[in-house]
Amino acid sequence: MSASFIHFIICLFLANYLRKYVKVNSLPQWEKLFKNALIFAAILFASDVILSSVYITKWIWHIFLIALIVFPLKQKEFRPLRMFIVAFVPFAFVSFFSDLIQIISTGFYKNYGSFFSSATTLTYIWMVAILFSQNRQRKTAEKERIKRQREDELNRAIAIRKVELEALVAERTTELTKQKDELEHTLDELRATQTQLIQAEKMASLGELTAGIAHEIQNPLNFVNNFSEVSNELLNEMNSELEKGDIDEAKAIAADVKQNLEKINHHGKRAADIVKGMLQHSRTSSGQKEPTDINVLADEYLRLSYHGLRAKDKSFNATLKTDFDESIGKINVVPQEIGRVILNLINNAFYAVNEKKQLNIPGYEPIVSVSTSRSLSSGDGRDEVLIKVTDNGNGIPRKVLDKIFQPFFTTKPTGQGTGLGLSLSYDIITKGHGGELKVKTKEGEGTEFIIQLISR
Repeated sequence: MSASFIHFIICLFLANYLRKYVKVNSLPQWEKLFKNALIFAAILFASDVILSSVYITKWIWHIFLIALIVFPLKQKEFRPLRMFIVAFVPFAFVSFFSDLIQIISTGFYKNYGSFFSSATTLTYIWMVAILFSQNRQRKTAEKERIKRQREDELNRAIAIRKVELEALVAERTTELTKQKDELEHTLDELRATQTQLIQAEKMASLGELTAGIAHEIQNPLNFVNNFSEVSNELLNEMNSELEKGDIDEAKAIAADVKQNLEKINHHGKRAADIVKGMLQHSRTSSGQKEPTDINVLADEYLRLSYHGLRAKDKSFNATLKTDFDESIGKINVVPQEIGRVILNLINNAFYAVNEKKQLNIPGYEPIVSVSTSRSLSSGDGRDEVLIKVTDNGNGIPRKVLDKIFQPFFTTKPTGQGTGLGLSLSYDIITKGHGGELKVKTKEGEGTEFIIQLISR
């Protein structure tokens, strides 16, 4: 796929989206401008194809794309689209910088062509991620608008009914007491109906929470953002070294950048795996089982959870302990689902130790442990793999212990828990993998969750 075609597609998409935006928001002064931009993009692309003037037109493409980005960003009418437009900034910068380097230093470009290719790929990932996020926000806003509209309609219906009932009471003055009782009864029913409708709406929204994508994907995206910022700083350093003529130092920095890109690629793929796994669990299918290294999976989610919590609360600290049985090898599981179970249990463990830490108990040190082991079942001789997540928090009260795997039950304060984490984890282990999920706890001392899986 040629660079001109890619520029054409991106410019066409951006100009068309901006044209639709000004049209929907009644901004006729801009509509003609973006319509002309679409025509210009088509003419430029046709010229590129017919005349094959790649060298000339590619710089026109750069200028055109930059204009489509910079111009709306400077106009207050396009402030709601700021994040959408920013999605195209990295591509515009990288493509322009790449072509500029190719002209200035052809040899350098040839030596580091793979770097520019990787950087371009990252800009595509950035665009898709931002556009996906913006699309989700737009859908959420639309749902909120529909919800408010329904509530307004319901309130108007209540108001109309109330007026009718008050008029009826006024007409029947001789039966004032009886009509007053009937009116109060009717109003109580309407309030109950309103409460039921609001509750039904909340229950419907819980279906979206089961996927949990927004929460789960934040951790790998934090890594991607952090490594991207570091890579940008390294590129600045590399440019400085190149200007000084220190090629060896520049190569060393380039190696660091390459390592960062590999980490970005790893966490980007991890984010995609999380999305895929969560979406698979939200459907009827449980996903495809594959040989998975449980030790690597458990260690990865332990670090992922800890750094994710640290990113939200810098004051949070805990001691992490691991004890992995290296003889386990790989077992057939759905890695995304088992990973989500492990992550949920670890998050709960961190929450428990953090709650206990807030009590300021002298000498208390938050500790979360994750261990794996293999054991031989006494029943049919099959091997079992045990995954244990242990914390030294406050433990689970005995009076609610039998309810923790029930849907929508939570011991967390309102707004901090959906009551679905342990329920879904239980279903994944027992129904999806034929295993067991057990809990051992002692109030005031801590809790241990045990995942039991059949390895063969």
